[in-house]
Amino acid sequence: MIEIVTAVLVITGSLFALVAALGVLRLPDVLIRMHASTKAGTLGCGLILVAVAVHFGETGIVARAIAAIVFLMLTAPVAAHMIGRAAYRTGVPLSKNTVVDEFAPARSAADAPGRPE
Repeated sequence: MIEIVTAVLVITGSLFALVAALGVLRLPDVLIRMHASTKAGTLGCGLILVAVAVHFGETGIVARAIAAIVFLMLTAPVAAHMIGRAAYRTGVPLSKNTVVDEFAPARSAADAPGRPE
């Protein structure tokens, strides 16, 4: 029974990782790509780590898997936010399908002449 649960978790995690990879390849915009890779990639890795914890079932391995999942959940969204913010601030173009850019006025004011960097 544990083998079936482990297999389901690994396959599901792998599918989420595949969706994240396809999102990075297919989506048009760096910000949307960051969203896809962070959400689906983190969930995929987390499910695979849960499968490792279920399969081995030893206290040390379960503790390490939980620690890795917590670390992943804390760092991946923050890293993606910072990379997306840096890309936006450096002027990486948004997709032509982007309808609303709420930070455009602040961005153009920051680029105004006479403003110290």
